[in-house]
Amino acid sequence: MGTIYVTDRDGLEHEIAAQEGENLMEILRDGGLPIEGICGGVCVCSTCHVYVAKDWITKSGTRDDDEQVMVEDSGSYQDSSRLACQIEFTPVLEGMRLTLAPEF
Repeated sequence: MGTIYVTDRDGLEHEIAAQEGENLMEILRDGGLPIEGICGGVCVCSTCHVYVAKDWITKSGTRDDDEQVMVEDSGSYQDSSRLACQIEFTPVLEGMRLTLAPEF
């Protein structure tokens, strides 16, 4: 079990328990944060759009082409944009910080 730190859309930070092997969308949703994940985590919507803190961008992996298209089309793209469903929690991400993107 690990921990991630998430800033919600109101600017409040939450400490969320994270289970290795789950994707961040599941972790955020199970932690009570307002993440829709309409597509169920298959990278065809952007309702789990997050901004990864600068220090965690490299550790969280890279966007593939499909994810890149989805975050760019979200209307709130930033260089640190990711879809939470595309990031699997591993021990490397212990203490990760991210922010929920504006609702689509």
